[in-house]
Amino acid sequence: MTDVHHHVHDPIARAVIESAADAIVAVDQRHRVTVWNPAAERMFGWTAEEMVGRVPPIVPHELKAEHNAVQERLLTRRAAGGEGPAGAGTEGEGEGGQISIATRRFHRDGRLIDVRIDTSLLKDPSGTPLGWVGVYHPVDEDEIVQHHITERARLVRRLNDIVADLNAELDLAVVLDRITAALIELTGADAGGFARIEGDRLRLVNMSGLPEHMRGASADLRTSLVGELLRSGKTVKLATGEQRLGDLIWSELSGLHTIALGLSYLQNRPYGALYALFSGHKVGHTELELLELLAGHAGVAVGNAVAYAEVVRQRAHERAVIDSSADGIAVLDHHLVVRQWNPAAHTLTGIPPEDAIGRPLPFGMPALGEMLTIRLESGTWLNVLAAEIEETGELVVDFRDVSEAKALEEAKDLFLATTSHELRTPITVVQGFASTLVNRWDELSDGDRRAAVATIAERAQSLGRLVEHLLLGSRAGADELTVTIESFDLTRVLEGVVAGFRSLSPLHRVELEIEPALPPCRGDAMATDIVLGQLLENAFKYSPDGGTVSVRAVRAGGEIVVTVTDEGIGIPAGDHERIFERFVQGDAGDRRRFGGIGLGLYIVKRLTEAQGGMISAHPAQHDKSEGSHIGRDRPDETLRSDGSAPHPNVLLHETEGRGPAGGAHAGDGTCMRLVLRAAP
Repeated sequence: MTDVHHHVHDPIARAVIESAADAIVAVDQRHRVTVWNPAAERMFGWTAEEMVGRVPPIVPHELKAEHNAVQERLLTRRAAGGEGPAGAGTEGEGEGGQISIATRRFHRDGRLIDVRIDTSLLKDPSGTPLGWVGVYHPVDEDEIVQHHITERARLVRRLNDIVADLNAELDLAVVLDRITAALIELTGADAGGFARIEGDRLRLVNMSGLPEHMRGASADLRTSLVGELLRSGKTVKLATGEQRLGDLIWSELSGLHTIALGLSYLQNRPYGALYALFSGHKVGHTELELLELLAGHAGVAVGNAVAYAEVVRQRAHERAVIDSSADGIAVLDHHLVVRQWNPAAHTLTGIPPEDAIGRPLPFGMPALGEMLTIRLESGTWLNVLAAEIEETGELVVDFRDVSEAKALEEAKDLFLATTSHELRTPITVVQGFASTLVNRWDELSDGDRRAAVATIAERAQSLGRLVEHLLLGSRAGADELTVTIESFDLTRVLEGVVAGFRSLSPLHRVELEIEPALPPCRGDAMATDIVLGQLLENAFKYSPDGGTVSVRAVRAGGEIVVTVTDEGIGIPAGDHERIFERFVQGDAGDRRRFGGIGLGLYIVKRLTEAQGGMISAHPAQHDKSEGSHIGRDRPDETLRSDGSAPHPNVLLHETEGRGPAGGAHAGDGTCMRLVLRAAP
């Protein structure tokens, strides 16, 4: 019937066990049953043959921490030799190494039985532990046991309140503070702390009742009590005795006699350990059980706080990425209402976050995975993309300013159309006159033939200038313009360029004013000749009704300032910088009627900057306000830099500063300001 005969050799002891009215159960150090007497069979419903050699299934899951704490306490009491504060009996603990608890155990039919268990450590004659033996008493109306159960229930309720409080908090530092406070409250410890496992080190991250300098102290994990606990496979441990505690940092707690520690797990991995330190108070199995339960719940609370901190970190990272993005980014909810609106979105649309969040997207949204190009009322062009966040169902809308690319695309289209037009006209003329010469040579007079050849030559020259502009513009765009920086006579270059334009138009008069003793210029003479020629060509081109074109050169410190001022149609406000871009001619009136491909001033700017100079456009009044005329006796004379006698520089004398066609008006016109470096 029982297995007492096999494991108990003394016949009297065997008889006592078999005839005992109370259930007696003995287990070895691996918790397997070695003794299961007839009273145990009656109390629990399992026979000895069914139980011996097995771990008995009588301990409810929620009470396993209590069961483990009692066994650990008995082992620790043995290690302490039954001496000192740890060996003195407390409520529920006997003087002779016995611990009594009121608890519950399973019957075979699944019901719970209220019992009082007296547990002792089994030892061989040499004192080596063999296991534990428990005597189980039915408790029914035992008032002392009832009080113990009531007190335990109170502690469990308090533990539940603490756990709920811990799980409601998501700040890791606050969670650790509350865990340490709860540890001291539940166990009555004199001090406590939480040590976190960091690789092969153990670091004290939170504490109470210990000197402040211990915060952050670390120790080797392998040689620590936590290391021992990990190797044992248990979750709770008691350490006592001066020899065991003297070398630990905890020895700074005066009178320390016992350390209880329990492991906390995070995602099934050891995360840290709770330390309860006893110097005046005593520790029993109940305190050890509460420590184990609290340590388990602490792992959950810490896990929640760590997970929350990670979410916060990721959110902060995502927010930083979104906020620092040069693209506009909006996050929309299921109802297509804006929930996030980054600074770039504000910059691109002009709509601040407070006006965007909580409202629909202020522009059209493309289908998922497709791109939509839209133009805002401000004139800004946007490329818009939308993608879905599968986990949340939200939509992320990314929009980028493509106004420059759009303008360049339009400018290229205009360039192709304009270039085709500019090429078609002279080619048509050349083809027409060449065909006439071929087919009607004998019919034409010598004068007609010469006129036709002259027209072909003029149109060929126009084509040559157009091709030259295209080539220069291409090299300028690729940063391949080459200039030779050296000293040269700017006065000679100015006189040569102006002389070349005097005979080009009967409607324009050219004035050249050069400051006496103008120093040499440092730059590229040929590049400067091209720049001045383009500026004069533009002055003629955009003053179709004629007028005066004034060219002035003065020294300003270490620089030479050259201005070319006309009385033409002028440049609209806001375009004075744009006209130096590729393929731009401005939008005033019908400037396009003057032809051209919009590369001239772009080439001027690049050639000027390649020499270290600057070019800018201003209204004609700028030249008049910048300085007075350089001392002249007559408006149609130019002072040479070498002081020699002036010579006429006016092509037509019958005009009085206005074109005979009367097209220039007061206040119109443009002043081009060229700044070059003076030679030292």
